[in-house]
Amino acid sequence: MLLSKAETDAIEARSAEVEARVGVQIVAAIVDKADAHVELPWKAFAIGAVLSGLVMVIADALRPQWLTANAALVGAVTILGAGGASALLAVFFPAYARLFLRSTRRDSEVRRCAEALFLRHELFKTRQRNGVLILVSCFERKVEILADTGLHPIVNEAEWRSVITRMTPLLRERRFADALLEGLAGAAELLAGKGLKAAPGAENELPDRPIDESGRS
Repeated sequence: MLLSKAETDAIEARSAEVEARVGVQIVAAIVDKADAHVELPWKAFAIGAVLSGLVMVIADALRPQWLTANAALVGAVTILGAGGASALLAVFFPAYARLFLRSTRRDSEVRRCAEALFLRHELFKTRQRNGVLILVSCFERKVEILADTGLHPIVNEAEWRSVITRMTPLLRERRFADALLEGLAGAAELLAGKGLKAAPGAENELPDRPIDESGRS
């Protein structure tokens, strides 16, 4: 699990507070990765191999020598070893792997992950189509907010991005639970500012417990 019991309980309580205040069915979610990103170690390998090859070319230019079979073998092993080391770094150190992740791919994968969670957990099954998903993807350090169709005329994408902006500094500090709590608070303020209020005796249609699962690996 990505959240401790105390963090899960705090997020669940905050979700219930938001729903009781503005009447919107809001669900927090966290995944470790939006996608396996299997291409990242290969990119790291290529960069490591290219850079080590470049270093060897420069070194040879500074100290030229006749190419021998042993020198060629050492050069090949050095290049492959540097590439392999770079690939291993990408596997075991997420910060290094993120250097090879394009922002467009990051954004599209996190969006796709949020859409899949929205459908899989049936967050669309509310009478007023007012479900909201706030997703934190840990590896990508990315937040995605998906709102159902009933909220589209009320809140636009730019306004949801203002909530994401509040969460982003906490993601950089790896404070994922705090980021979700801040996102729920920001969503409550935004929706209350739009005049939304919970109807007396309104039913809680979606679970308040946050979705906590790993992404595809």
